[in-house]
Amino acid sequence: MVSGTHIEAQILINGVYISCPLGNLMDKPLKVLHASLNKRVMVELRSGRGYHGTLDGYDVPHMNLVLKNVDEIVNGESLTKHNTIIVRGDNIIYVSP
Repeated sequence: MVSGTHIEAQILINGVYISCPLGNLMDKPLKVLHASLNKRVMVELRSGRGYHGTLDGYDVPHMNLVLKNVDEIVNGESLTKHNTIIVRGDNIIYVSP
């Protein structure tokens, strides 16, 4: 629902619709990402592959990530080290600070 600059989502919980400002939903993940800049993060991809590296940057709204000094992890084992990688946001399951 959009009214002026106020945007809300209707969320159904236990049969009750609750209005939730979308600004709050979008702000939290971006705040966590921003607080994680220049820190080590773990990124899990849909393919099962993971990356553990320093978050160097991200974009809004796609959440593409730039990681530096990266360990590539498959089946729980570190396979390869990369200086820099770019991870497409569509492929990310989660980012753990």
